[in-house]
Amino acid sequence: MSAGAAVAGWMFPEGHRYARTAPLLLVLTFVSGLVDAVSFLGLGRVFVANMTGNVVFLGFALSGAPQLSALASVVALAGFLAGAVVGGAWRRDDEPARLFAPLVAVQGLLVAVASAAQWAGWGRYAVLVPLACGMGLQNAVVHRLGVPDFTTTVMTRTLTALAADRPGPAAVRRGVSVVALAAGALAGGLLYAGTGVRGVLVVVLVLLVAVALAARRRPGAGVGSSDAAP
Repeated sequence: MSAGAAVAGWMFPEGHRYARTAPLLLVLTFVSGLVDAVSFLGLGRVFVANMTGNVVFLGFALSGAPQLSALASVVALAGFLAGAVVGGAWRRDDEPARLFAPLVAVQGLLVAVASAAQWAGWGRYAVLVPLACGMGLQNAVVHRLGVPDFTTTVMTRTLTALAADRPGPAAVRRGVSVVALAAGALAGGLLYAGTGVRGVLVVVLVLLVAVALAARRRPGAGVGSSDAAP
């Protein structure tokens, strides 16, 4: 039994069509923490993954709160939505599992563009826009997969369900998701302190390439399915 199948069986004893994507979705959750850490700490108090936070920041900025930019929040929101639109429309009738690897690869390309912009000193918006577009794309493909409790970015509902529902396999999934996001944010903060924006983006790019390759290595049934239906 492969490691992915073992994790899928542990987290989804009830079965799910895309259960074997769980380890890869956890890596993407970690990536979300990394990216939000670098955007908040290095790009001017703005998020590129947590859009709930950006909406709140926008309100704060419009009220005149210091160190917050309404323009940065709007740009991040617009970039995220653009990526989500593309991810939702891309070959809409195809099996979501077959799109997982190529869409994550495109996200990696966007992170590479952001990294190049940072190296070239083109300014924060040249870095912010491709990062936000990439996170919108990530959220769209995760939404299409529909794996329970693995949103990779939004934790408010996950934490609510973790506290309100009975213990069980779903609680394990939710707990692991929260830990993965927090670990990514912690790692992102530490990396940023030591290497700056560029160092964090290199790590993000490496992780996205690894996820895309792992998904591509077992296309269709290999990564995207389980013996049980949703």
